[in-house]
Amino acid sequence: MARLERSDSSLAAPPRGTDSKSALSTTKLEPSNYGRGPDVPESYGGGDFGGWNPMGWSSPPSAARAGIYVALASVAMLFASLTLTFVLRPSLTRNLAHIPLPHVLYLNTILLAFSSLTLELAHAGLASARRWAFQAWTMLTLGLGLAFVVGQLLAWRELAAAGVYIAGNPSSAFFYLITGAHGLHLIGGLLAVAYLALKAREIRWGLRRRTVVDVTRIYWHFMDGLWLCLFALLIWLRT
Repeated sequence: MARLERSDSSLAAPPRGTDSKSALSTTKLEPSNYGRGPDVPESYGGGDFGGWNPMGWSSPPSAARAGIYVALASVAMLFASLTLTFVLRPSLTRNLAHIPLPHVLYLNTILLAFSSLTLELAHAGLASARRWAFQAWTMLTLGLGLAFVVGQLLAWRELAAAGVYIAGNPSSAFFYLITGAHGLHLIGGLLAVAYLALKAREIRWGLRRRTVVDVTRIYWHFMDGLWLCLFALLIWLRT
C-alpha cells in the first residue's frame, strides 16, 4: 500500500533537536483589541474606565486644577480689593457698627460649613465605589447650598425691613455688595454640584471624567472658607 504524504507545511514536523511541546509553547496568542478603546495615558484620566474614557474631557486633570486655581486667585483678589477699599476708610467702618447683623447669617454659616463635610463624604463614597453614597451626599450638599442662598435672601429682607438699604450709606452698600458677590459665585458652585448629582452614574463608572469632582471640591471649599473670612470680618467691624 502506498504511503500518503501531505504537502501541508502547517503539519510539518518540528526541526530536529526541538521538542514538540516547546515548539508549541513558543506560539503565543496575542490578545485581541476588539471591544477596547484607544489606550489613554493615566495622566489623562485613562484609569477611570479600564484605560478608556469615551466621554472624558480632552484636557489632563493637571490643566483643569491649574485653571481652577487661577480662577480662584482672581476671585480672591476681587474680594481682597473690595475689603481693603472699605477697611482703609475708618469713616465707613464706623457706620457699619449701626447696621444690625441678621441672625440668620449664623445659621447660614453653619449650613455652608456642613456642606463642605457632606461633599467630602460624597467623594469618599465615590472612592469606595458606592454610587448611592456619592449621589446621596452630593444631593445633600446641593440642598445645603440652596438653603444658604435662601438664607442670604432672608438676611437682605430682614435688613430692608429694618430700613437698611443698599443706597442708604456706604456701609450698607458694602454689606450688600460683599454678600451678593459671594452669593453669585456660590451659585456657580451649586451648578457644578448639581451636575455631579445628575451625572453620578456616569461618574461612578468612569464614563465621565472624575476630574470634575476634584475641581468642584476645590471651588466649593474655597467658597466656604471665603464666607467664613467675610463673616468674621463683618463681626469684627461691628465691634
